[in-house]
Formats: sequence, C-alpha cells, structure tokens
Amino acid sequence: MNKSNNMETREIPRGDWRSFFEVFSRQHDGWLATLEVVGLDIAQPAAGEFPLRDVALTSVVGESEGITINLGKAPADHLKHTVIEPTHVWLVQTSEGADAALEIESADDTKTLLRFRSPVLPELVDGVVLE
Repeated sequence: MNKSNNMETREIPRGDWRSFFEVFSRQHDGWLATLEVVGLDIAQPAAGEFPLRDVALTSVVGESEGITINLGKAPADHLKHTVIEPTHVWLVQTSEGADAALEIESADDTKTLLRFRSPVLPELVDGVVLE
C-alpha cells in the first residue's frame, strides 16, 4: 500500500496475524466498513457500509490458509469474504494513529481492502478509560 500524505502503513508480521486479528476484531466490533477486492482480472466495487463483526485467520479446504472477514449484524445483511492464500497484511492508520483500513494481499496479487467510514482512535470510541 502506498503511503499518502496523512496515512501511515505498517505490515503485520505473518506470525502475529492470529493475535492481531483477535485484538483488531474486538477493538473494531460494529464499526461501519466497506469491502473492496481488486486484482488483475477482478475489480469488485466496494460493498456498501456494513458493521464489522470480525477478521480471523482460518483454514480453507485443503491445507491452504485464509483470512475471513465477516460484516453485518443480522443474517439478512451478512457479508462474508475469505482471502485465499494471503501473503501480506497491512494496517493503514491516520497520522494520529487511528485505524483507517486493512489491506490484505493474496498469492495471486489480489488485494482486499477493508476501509472504515470514520477512522477514530479505539480508546475514544470505548467511552470509558479504566485506571
């Protein structure tokens, strides 16, 4: 992912994916997000805004690894997308450190973009600071 003027991008090491997704999912549960898939032979426009349920490292049929993104709270608005054979995961943050997006690249160079409507520092959303 290219760095823009007000965004910082950092790659999440592969060995940290499982724990990163667990924390990320808890911090961003219910945040409105769009999902877009871009590749050499595919350009799936962004899905409308849905509340994020979770992002998780999963096993795919056979021995392949995958990353599953679940959006929507009710069965009627549920959207599930699995990235097969992911190779890189980047977290895009604003200059203030708020999470703006996740970018996941797969072995076939397809990129999945999960963008939040309103990047906010998680501690500001929680409303309560424990001392």
